Amino acid sequence: MDFVPYAVPFFIALIVVELLADRWRGQRNYRVADAINSLSTGVLSTTTGLFTKGVGLLTYAFALKHLAVIELPAHSVWTWAFAFVFYDFCYYWLHRMGHERNILWAAHSVHHQSEDYNLSTALRQTSTGFLLSWIFYLPLAVLGVPLVVFISVASLNLLYQFWVHTRHVPKLGWFEWLFVTPSNHRAHHAQNALYMDRNYGGVFILWDRLFGTFQEEDDNEPVIFGVTTPLASWNPLWANLQFYAQLWRDARRAERWRDKLRIWFMPTGWRPADVQARYPLAKPDLSQFRKFEVPLDPRQQAYIALQFAVYVGFGSYLMNAGEGLPIPALALGWSTMALGLFTLGVALENRPWALKAEWARLALNVPLVGLAPLVGLWPASQLGWPALLSYSVLSMFGLYCCRGRLTRLAT
Repeated sequence: MDFVPYAVPFFIALIVVELLADRWRGQRNYRVADAINSLSTGVLSTTTGLFTKGVGLLTYAFALKHLAVIELPAHSVWTWAFAFVFYDFCYYWLHRMGHERNILWAAHSVHHQSEDYNLSTALRQTSTGFLLSWIFYLPLAVLGVPLVVFISVASLNLLYQFWVHTRHVPKLGWFEWLFVTPSNHRAHHAQNALYMDRNYGGVFILWDRLFGTFQEEDDNEPVIFGVTTPLASWNPLWANLQFYAQLWRDARRAERWRDKLRIWFMPTGWRPADVQARYPLAKPDLSQFRKFEVPLDPRQQAYIALQFAVYVGFGSYLMNAGEGLPIPALALGWSTMALGLFTLGVALENRPWALKAEWARLALNVPLVGLAPLVGLWPASQLGWPALLSYSVLSMFGLYCCRGRLTRLAT
């Protein structure tokens, strides 16, 4: 059983609580654009998962049927306990390889791109992790962990990881020795050399202590969050493609075919010598670190936040109805979601063409409402067109309030 969809309301509630804690303590751990960008990648990952989650489930089911050496009973408490612990062991190696190999870092880097650290960062997830992550969980199938147990412990592991993405919880004494905590996970999200590539556990920090990858958060070395090659964008699509694009450019520029192929599987950061010489990558000086920021008018921020809330609602609908929707409906829903989040990312970056992109997004809602019942995205209803009209009028009013502000390129 997948518990994650049931936890979404609690995620939102805890984010609100953290925002109130920020205000009470006079801290600023949230920025509107960064939070929307993190949540956008999460929404995009969830809707992409409607197409891709079958990759992991089908391969797991196949391995369970044909490769399992034993068959563990799903009703046994010991099966659940073993699966919970062993899943985290497999996750440790997936997570570690996600930092140590280019092709896996291309997917996992999305989660680390935020230069803030708060509960919205926990929801910042990749849309391409399904390509290879399933490989690391096959040992559970070989050892006979039933599919329903696998799905359940996977969701419990993910749920545990939500709460450790906060700056409001200090070190927790003895708990730090056994479990992943906000303190040792803050170190994991750092780009400081001291903390780089440490603390990979999902629930248990014991794996890091056992395999030599543990690093305690040091009060004398404040954590600087983010990645050493900054995303410098608020666009969730580009967030998922950035490192793939860098690898592709380097592969294309490499003179030797061997380098064109092996760059994908080499340690993170490895580049062919000829490419490194001709196209060096400058790493930012952390002593002069500045977060990526694009000045936005408060009214513009409010407009984008409200439009994003519409896509959160749409994403919730897709999550709840997804398993019963036909492929054309899912394709239309995902395309609408991706285009909308891309356009809001353009607005957050204050691109010169942001206003035109926003008008195009609103105009495309007309064919969406017409096509949706035809492909089965939602049933035909006489309320569709009045709802679209109301939404469009409110959006145009919002654009009027922001007039002249969606056309400036931030400096």
